[in-house]
Amino acid sequence: MSGVTVTVCRSCPAGQDGLAAQLRAAVGDDADLREVECMSGCTRPSTVAFRAEGKTAYLFGDITKVDIPNLTIFLRLYSASPDGTFADARPLGSLREKAIARIPG
Repeated sequence: MSGVTVTVCRSCPAGQDGLAAQLRAAVGDDADLREVECMSGCTRPSTVAFRAEGKTAYLFGDITKVDIPNLTIFLRLYSASPDGTFADARPLGSLREKAIARIPG
C-alpha cells in the first residue's frame, strides 16, 4: 500500500450509486479507500479526496464513474510525487477542472 487514503462521500449521488466499490476495484491495494457520510462539498457533488502524510491533499467534486480512469491516473502520479504536487496536470484530463481544494501538507 502506498500510504494514500482516498475518501469517497457516500452521501453524494455517485457515492450512493456505488462509486466507492468501483473505485476500490480500480485501485486495488494501491490506496486505502474509505467512505464517509458527508464531506461538505454539496455544491459540487460527488466528492473524492486524496491524502497522504506530508503531501498536499486534494478534494475533487462533480465526480462520476466516468472519472474513475482519471482518478486512478491521479493516484499513480500522487503516489509517485514526493510532496503531492505535479508539474503538469494535463494527464489528469477533465479531473484537473474538478478540483475544489488543494490543501498544503
